[in-house]
Amino acid sequence: MKSIEIERLNKAMKQTSDKRLYERVLVIRLRLEGLTFEEIGELLNRARQTISIYWQTYQTQVLLGLNMDHSPGKPAKLTEEQRSQLAQMLEQQQPVDVGFEARYTWTLPLVAEWIQREFDITMSVRGISAMLKRMNFSFTKATYSLAKADEDAQAFFRKHIFAELKKQVETEENDHLLFEDESMIRSYQALQYNWFPRGRQRKVPTHGKHEGAKLFGAINYETGQVHHREEEKADTAAFIRFLQDILGAYPHGKIAMILDNSRIHHALKLQPFLEAHPRLHLVFLPPYSPNLNPVEGLWLWLKADVVNNVFFEKFYKIKLHVSQFMKRINKHPMKTIDRLLVRL
Repeated sequence: MKSIEIERLNKAMKQTSDKRLYERVLVIRLRLEGLTFEEIGELLNRARQTISIYWQTYQTQVLLGLNMDHSPGKPAKLTEEQRSQLAQMLEQQQPVDVGFEARYTWTLPLVAEWIQREFDITMSVRGISAMLKRMNFSFTKATYSLAKADEDAQAFFRKHIFAELKKQVETEENDHLLFEDESMIRSYQALQYNWFPRGRQRKVPTHGKHEGAKLFGAINYETGQVHHREEEKADTAAFIRFLQDILGAYPHGKIAMILDNSRIHHALKLQPFLEAHPRLHLVFLPPYSPNLNPVEGLWLWLKADVVNNVFFEKFYKIKLHVSQFMKRINKHPMKTIDRLLVRL
């Protein structure tokens, strides 16, 4: 039966002139031939989640689900090797390290100058911006790292614990792999940079109160689906209510949930609930490791898009903005994967 299906896939690959459709069909054939998602991803230079999405689509919609609904776009000005060199330079070096005296921050004009100097290729600032976004770069602030973080423990978690959890999902020993975290959204959050007409900077009102909502959130590593719950405070009872939501969202199969070492995650009052639901297994990150939890990035995304620079006079409006944001990103889970999960 499998050989017949592989022959059908080979025929589909011969008949199509769409390179992206060809690649998607090839993914399915390689998977049927026994390769893992990670092996296929390395072979085709694609993220593991992308391979997983192709496979899940094929499982539910067969070949018709693999058709593309958009064009691949214009060819890139830089070769794959040149983009790799650029990415490595941006990650590992500051401008001063490559000859830009007394410059410590990469800007688009500086990147353009470096590309011109290194590759003799002229690119517009707009073109570079679009290219860097496709390369999973973003223009963002630097962040502090926790001095107490144990790099060896984090490396062990990535290489062994997380790698084993991914393998268990792929082999269906575990059915769902989630990341979880909590955050606070206040009636006035923070001010951030924005585009305003000169001399007409937006004034954000405030009454000085600190009303808000405590958010619980979880991201499905395989599908990019986000689940959330608003609570007045983050205590063990609220955490249990969120876990009940998760069990309802995934009524069948084992669930591995990766989360930090918050007090409520280790509370004694939580143990009877976990014992009553043995298919839910909590996996704890090394201490001081927010960089290993993509839900931290979800909160930054949420605040940047719909919370910062806004004053919420009524509490219900906070919940409305949050719900609208979650609905929007859940319509396009691949964007969530590309933005938050692809580097894990």
